[in-house]
Amino acid sequence: MDRNLQILGLANKAGLLAVGGDAVGAAVREGKAKLVISASDVSDGSGRRARTSAETAFVVHIKAPYTKYDFGTMTRQGSPGTLAVMDTGLAARFLKGLAETYPERYSKEAELLAEKDHKLKAGKKQTQSGKRRTAQ
Repeated sequence: MDRNLQILGLANKAGLLAVGGDAVGAAVREGKAKLVISASDVSDGSGRRARTSAETAFVVHIKAPYTKYDFGTMTRQGSPGTLAVMDTGLAARFLKGLAETYPERYSKEAELLAEKDHKLKAGKKQTQSGKRRTAQ
């Protein structure tokens, strides 16, 4: 199995992957989707729906070099034409792998998601763990 599909499989096992048109649409509407992926052999209607819902919610959308069969064997849920990754780090890692293989097609999207991931990581504050002791 391809390394990039393994990343999507990891997202699926973690519950961070919406599978199928209805689930992808719901994830985009709820603001959970970070990356919408269409299969290379997706129908025109499904691809257009995925693209327009992603564009209206300002979510990155790509047409991946994988078929519905590839997505189906990875998710074990039929043969979905669209997927949505709901974690910025996993989405950035997936696009980075695609950009290494196909730099002319995916480098711009990979840079965009990597920048979003970096901003999210920088924005998280370091918190102290353990008990706070009060002065006595």
